[in-house]
Amino acid sequence: MFLWFIGTAVISVWYVFGDARFDYRLLAVGALIPDAIDLPGGRARWAHSLTVAVATLVVVMVITAGRKPIRRLLLAAPIGMLMHLVWDGAFASTKVFWWPFSGSWGNVRVPSLQRGWWNVLFEVIGAAILVWMWRRCELSDPKRRHDLIHHGVLEARGPGPVRRS
Repeated sequence: MFLWFIGTAVISVWYVFGDARFDYRLLAVGALIPDAIDLPGGRARWAHSLTVAVATLVVVMVITAGRKPIRRLLLAAPIGMLMHLVWDGAFASTKVFWWPFSGSWGNVRVPSLQRGWWNVLFEVIGAAILVWMWRRCELSDPKRRHDLIHHGVLEARGPGPVRRS
């Protein structure tokens, strides 16, 4: 699963935060981190734990104290990890989701592997979300595409989420 996690993370953060300066590049990376770590072993482990995502968020907050520009950049990765947990349904396995507080994480397959052929439908939905965002944010414009690629900026014209700068 690739497009599903990127698409759902991007549209969720775009609507919830409405921050024109949010770095969507690191958000996409963060949204892929849990599966990148746990998929090779086939089992949901620490990367699908809320504790790890929140700990990553805390670490970013602590190491970037007093440095607002770098904080704004780096916060996107743990937020992406949290979005992955939401859109993966990781909370369905309490042993993994609440690890280490729940004891061992047990013998739970990565949620992406449990869904089987449903992943095809989710990938199509993720692709549709990304196409919609491409059009909504007018990424066919070279300047807007440049801003996304080089600065992580994703901004729409016209009605949409409230933009706070």
